[in-house]
Amino acid sequence: MTPKLTSRHLPPRRLLAVAAAFALFGGPVEAQSAPQTSGPTITARAAAGCPLGAFHCAPRPVSFAMCRPNAMLDFYDPLLSKDSSVRATSNTYVYAERVDSSNQSIYHLEGRVKMERADQRVQADVADYNQDTSDYDARGNVRYQEVGQLMSSDHMRGNQDASTGIADNVTYQMLTSRGHGVAEQGQMLDDQRTRYFQATYSTCDVGSHVWELRAKDIRMDKETGEGIARSATMYVGNVPIFYMPYFSFPINDERKTGFLDPTIGNSSRSGLMISAPYYLNLAPNYDATLDPRIYTDRGVLLGGEFRYYVPGSTGQMNIEFLPNDRGTTDPDSVINTENTNRYLFKLNDYTHLFGPWAFTTSINRASDRNYLRDFGNDLFTASIGTLTSSAYVVGSGTWGGGSLWAAWIGADDYQNIDPSLPDSSVQYKRWPRAVFNVDVPIERWLEFGANTEAVAFRKDESVEGNRLDLYPYLAADFRGASWFVRPKVAYRYTAYDLIGNYNAFGYVGPLTPGIATPFTQTSPSRSLPIVSLDSGLIFDRSTSLFGTSYTQTLEPRIYYLYVPYRDQDNLPLFDTNLMSFDTWQLFTPNQFSGADRQMNANNLTGAITSRLLDENGVERLSASFGQIRYFTEQRVQLPYGNSVPPPTNWSGSDYVAELDTQLDDQWRVTSSYQWNPNTRLTDLGAIGVQRRLLTDGIINFSYRYRRTPGSVQPLLEQYDASIVYPVSDRWRLLGHWTYSVLDKATVEALAGVEYDSCCVALRLIARHYVNSYNYLTPAAGASTNTSIMFEVEFKGMGSSMGKSENLLRSGILGYQ
Repeated sequence: MTPKLTSRHLPPRRLLAVAAAFALFGGPVEAQSAPQTSGPTITARAAAGCPLGAFHCAPRPVSFAMCRPNAMLDFYDPLLSKDSSVRATSNTYVYAERVDSSNQSIYHLEGRVKMERADQRVQADVADYNQDTSDYDARGNVRYQEVGQLMSSDHMRGNQDASTGIADNVTYQMLTSRGHGVAEQGQMLDDQRTRYFQATYSTCDVGSHVWELRAKDIRMDKETGEGIARSATMYVGNVPIFYMPYFSFPINDERKTGFLDPTIGNSSRSGLMISAPYYLNLAPNYDATLDPRIYTDRGVLLGGEFRYYVPGSTGQMNIEFLPNDRGTTDPDSVINTENTNRYLFKLNDYTHLFGPWAFTTSINRASDRNYLRDFGNDLFTASIGTLTSSAYVVGSGTWGGGSLWAAWIGADDYQNIDPSLPDSSVQYKRWPRAVFNVDVPIERWLEFGANTEAVAFRKDESVEGNRLDLYPYLAADFRGASWFVRPKVAYRYTAYDLIGNYNAFGYVGPLTPGIATPFTQTSPSRSLPIVSLDSGLIFDRSTSLFGTSYTQTLEPRIYYLYVPYRDQDNLPLFDTNLMSFDTWQLFTPNQFSGADRQMNANNLTGAITSRLLDENGVERLSASFGQIRYFTEQRVQLPYGNSVPPPTNWSGSDYVAELDTQLDDQWRVTSSYQWNPNTRLTDLGAIGVQRRLLTDGIINFSYRYRRTPGSVQPLLEQYDASIVYPVSDRWRLLGHWTYSVLDKATVEALAGVEYDSCCVALRLIARHYVNSYNYLTPAAGASTNTSIMFEVEFKGMGSSMGKSENLLRSGILGYQ
């Protein structure tokens, strides 16, 4: 499951009570306070409210809704007290049709006998009860109930005060979970512990055990929430699967030491993989997991995870290490990994220092560029090209008058892990970086603020230096119920101190065509004012559509921006890129990320938005349209190679249109479109459609197109489709397909099936996907991987989230 630290305790790690060379991994277990009795209907396990369009949906909880009512529960009384703490002070009530009290201490009871105290109840045909010692002997159709379990037997004797007893020919049911079984003999050791001999255990329907444990000795401890089986064999049907001399399993939802879900998989890069993780519940506030794996093509890998929550600090450390890799090196890689030691290290920590200050750390390092390609188990991991490490002291707070401040100082480091790219493609290290931001309200409608940053940029064989960026501003906010006006005046000063390799790098300026002039200044700077005025109106009216009442808004908006031109060709590019144009770019003061370039502007943006809001205020439709009109040329451009493109002579930006609609809870459509009036070509087009199917199914379709800036050639054109189709209450079909029109090839194809029953869940998935692309030699094409994953979950035996869960949730929008 996804770790989530709360209070001073780590989250539960539900354990699988079996460790086998088997494909076992599944979803988290929900402890049942009482057995479920609802029948198998598809509506019984409806999706837990994941909204349409959501990028992350919570995992579906384990459901026993498809189980039949348990036949042994015909004597279960839900009204019986559930407070076992008052047993010692409670009276014992005895009922019977006939009572023989000739012995003044021992009562002989016959006919529908019932003895009850607090949460305990014993029923039988015949019983003897000693009122002096509280010993009892019950015979014939014995039924016993207490807060944690039910038990039926032929003969049961014990002591009520000590909460002890021995029963023969036992059938039992745990009330803290669905666990139940039979035994030759059962012993109640006290009010918390029970022991069964020659026993079985399962969470399936009585009389229909898909799986069960058969053990010489099973012990249940309600206080620790743990069951322990000795000399046990797991059976699927009547077929023994494996034997274990000792293992533990959960009878509630608490963490405990033991084996997590073993896994099995296969990939074309590393061969067959078998894993048997072992979880260590070291303390309430820290734990560890050992994850040994065998890769048939590469060797034995040892992985480990350590989580902690100590006073003032919380964090997690992950380590993977494979000695002497026996696998072959990717033919497209420039790094030889054969017979080398390979590793991955991750550390994330948050430590409170004092007052408003804390120290945050995120360290991520791999032994080589191929590591995530060879051992990553999902498309996201395999597609990562850079590992980022950082360490910062951070702080934030307020002072008198409502002023806000935030500051951090630290460093960022980057490691290239893309085998097809040179190290020169990795961004600059920021060693160190300091930021201070402040916002000071002067009046209710007026505020002063400043954003400041100082960074030292380091990179081998590149121009290096330090940069100071100061961005103070004065902003006002005038508004009414249906209008707003927001003027803002800012000043930006950026200064550099170039300290290395600056003579070897430069860009062609407009006055030196075809000549790459090195940076001649070691301390260049740039300063300029930035003035903007943002204003808008909000109109609304009542309307109806398809018989439904809505509130419709009409929101025209005008944004003026003025920034004078400054020649910036003598400034290096440390962390700056041209941002993708979209609706947000219509109202931003800079089209570049980072501080190395500040656009010049004498622009006016006009945009209009209309929305439909239902009676609950939910936005059912939103449509926007806008464009920037340029009154001066866009003279600040990024260099391409050793040259700087000439200024643009555009009169206007792309026309931007967006439409987002969800007129009911079953359909959602999103779309965006950008048309360039200067080239009369489409720069961007995207549409996404999402439809719910029945209760927990969904279908998605999207089309994405983007044209290469400054070219008539497309940069990207893809189709993407995915589906979760519930065939019945037990079966779901899964599919995901991404196709690149430009490459005329499939980027990813996934097909799978899920099966869910009363006590067993299965998942089988096959994938073929691109995990890297050789940018240095495009003719070589992309590197692909094919994998098959199989998961089995024995419900009620504990589990952690299956390894395919993140894959499906990231690949299928709305998967749950």
